[in-house]
Amino acid sequence: MRGVYRTVAGRIRQELEELGRVVERTERIWQQATKSADDLYLDAVALNLHGFYTGLERLFEVIASSVDGSGFTGGDWHQALLRQMTAEIPGARPAVLSTETRDRLDRYRGFRHVVRHVYTYNLDAEQIAVLVGQLRPALEGVFRELLAFADFLERLACSGREEGSEGPFHFGSGSSGLGRM
Repeated sequence: MRGVYRTVAGRIRQELEELGRVVERTERIWQQATKSADDLYLDAVALNLHGFYTGLERLFEVIASSVDGSGFTGGDWHQALLRQMTAEIPGARPAVLSTETRDRLDRYRGFRHVVRHVYTYNLDAEQIAVLVGQLRPALEGVFRELLAFADFLERLACSGREEGSEGPFHFGSGSSGLGRM
């Protein structure tokens, strides 16, 4: 499992770099969208907001399958996966995300669903404006919490502790529950 923990931690760090670029690109395109009557910029912003959440969901799927040993099926699997990231898995891992971050991300999950199922000319510019305005704070929370989780995985890999065994980590209660005794 130690190799898996290191791999997942590396994947988290790599994906966070990509997500940072997606946010910068989204903000840059949004500036153009507000200066132009061309609604194609709005389409590009929507696509990048879609990509932001999709990138996060890829990470959540990796964590769920590689660390938690679970997968999801059914119509509400996207919601269930996001909820699972706020759950402490006793003996395995602390919560990956705080409920505050989950709630922020749920807006992007919902918007991603809209982008996938609605013609772009039907997108709501006001809703996109709200999401773009909240994107940087959402990214900062995600960065903080996922980097803390990646650090946890790396410490776990270095400790030689396997899931379910006693070890030097306590999960505590709190936003992401990561701590060292």
